[in-house]
Amino acid sequence: MTARRISVWAPAADAVGLVSGDDTSAMEASGGGWFAANADLGAGDDYAFSVDGSDPMPDPRSGWQPEGVHGPSRLVDHPRRRALDAWRGFPLNEAVIYELHIGTFTPEGTFEAAITRLDHLKELGINTIEVMPVAEFPGRRGWGYDGVDLSAPHHAYGGPDGLHRLIEACHASGIAAIVDVVYNHVGPEGDYLSNFGPYFTNRYETPWGSAFNFDGEHSDEVRRFVLDNAEMWLRDYGFDGLRLDAVHAIIDTSPLHILEAIAIRADELAQELGRELWVIAESDSNDPRLVRNRELGGYGLDAQWNDDFHHALHAVLTGEQHGYYEDFGTPEEMVTALLETFVYAGQYSRHRKRTVGRSAADLPRSRFIVYSQNHDQVGNRAAGERLCHLVSDGRARMAAALTLLSPMVPMLFQGEEWAASTPFQYFTDLGDAHLQKAVTNGRRREFRAFGWPPASVPDPQAVTTFQNSILKWDEVHEGIHGCMLDWYRRLIELRRVRLIASDAQGVETNAWYDSTRTLLAYSHADLLVCCNLGSEPVRVPEAMGAMLVMASDGALRSDAGPVLNPDSVAIWSNAADVGTELVDRLA
Repeated sequence: MTARRISVWAPAADAVGLVSGDDTSAMEASGGGWFAANADLGAGDDYAFSVDGSDPMPDPRSGWQPEGVHGPSRLVDHPRRRALDAWRGFPLNEAVIYELHIGTFTPEGTFEAAITRLDHLKELGINTIEVMPVAEFPGRRGWGYDGVDLSAPHHAYGGPDGLHRLIEACHASGIAAIVDVVYNHVGPEGDYLSNFGPYFTNRYETPWGSAFNFDGEHSDEVRRFVLDNAEMWLRDYGFDGLRLDAVHAIIDTSPLHILEAIAIRADELAQELGRELWVIAESDSNDPRLVRNRELGGYGLDAQWNDDFHHALHAVLTGEQHGYYEDFGTPEEMVTALLETFVYAGQYSRHRKRTVGRSAADLPRSRFIVYSQNHDQVGNRAAGERLCHLVSDGRARMAAALTLLSPMVPMLFQGEEWAASTPFQYFTDLGDAHLQKAVTNGRRREFRAFGWPPASVPDPQAVTTFQNSILKWDEVHEGIHGCMLDWYRRLIELRRVRLIASDAQGVETNAWYDSTRTLLAYSHADLLVCCNLGSEPVRVPEAMGAMLVMASDGALRSDAGPVLNPDSVAIWSNAADVGTELVDRLA
């Protein structure tokens, strides 16, 4: 066996030992706080580190933790995939994204099992999946946002081999893949990073744990740690993009912000590999600098999530105005979200009690991801109810139409397309009893602002909370589920033909509501979407030359021209000139 160079950064250590089986061998200081050793170890061999005589700890850059967060690391050699050489991807504005959680997407909860459902996604019209975090986290079940071994695909999902096969299968099906990564904190259980070096800082705080040290002493190696991790997912596994979790919680006063550094690294790698690579941020700050071009002073990320679109849509459809929904709930906010991206773009927020956001109206709409549901907005409800559990069938179809036919990049959440009966609840598998209690109590406190009683919050540690969230694939084609699936499939096809194929990203968009505030209408390219939010039928002014292409069940009456029934949505095509005309006639 050829000796392998094993190294680790531990700048404050006097001595570091490489642990392999029952043997511990001294590592040599190699400069810059690094220790290294040549070892007769190869792919599949286990190892760990001892710092100043400590018990063995996993490698901070571990590629595999087959025994979980507290076990030894295992060496991994990534295979060379010829299929990846031929894959070039496609522009982000063509994406229809499907967010999924590996553990609940199938009953088996593995990468391999997810492959068996790619045909369903392809038939639906999905061309991009976004997987919730897969980096090693405590236990066998969880959302993944408390990951600690950031380079190791979760052992219960199938580890590195299973993930390689999933990405290869996606590309073979013409489906791109995005991975959710967390660079704002790591989870509390299994976090050994601080035993090696100053990965974290006490100068900043996050709601979830210690903040990474991106701008203090010794931060160069911390930044390198994160940048190398980002490149690993894109280069070694072949992911097409990164979704960066909660970047508003990342504080970095460096001249080159870590987010911009990640975007630059991804752009350089894309040029080297000759394929599309995306960096997408989640942020609640409504700051367009994230996606503004670097030559104009932005960070140059490819896109960001737009929570304002979701909140405006959810509040107007459900009537909920608790918590952050108190800033929304009228047709005005929905119109603003459709036309200007951010609802709060320098306005005062009653919920936050301060001014929020900045205008993004000058930016391409393809730099924003929109959704009527996602893991946060479903899973962070007390009982994990989906939108279809809260509103009528007609209103659920409105949400789908407004999201999938917007000029922004649409994203669905697993099971949404068939109005899945299962909730998506928050679940954990922590081993520390103190943490178990803290998480359970914390969830109950969090929901007080929404008026949900503590007794209604499922215990995250209960196995049943996890089991309740697993999708039921045997219901997909039954009754109302099959009808909703067909609705989504037709909408995605309409988007592909009318919006993407016609290159409609730059055309004018109109949105408005009538004087009774019950008819919400929206036009983009040559499509016109009308939603009746009221309790009475409402007349839709006739669209000259337009053709009805889709409508929810029982949507229209034909007496005295088109009349839209309550809780119904209808879509016309060949309506390019209708928007301006209807603005005047509905005013």
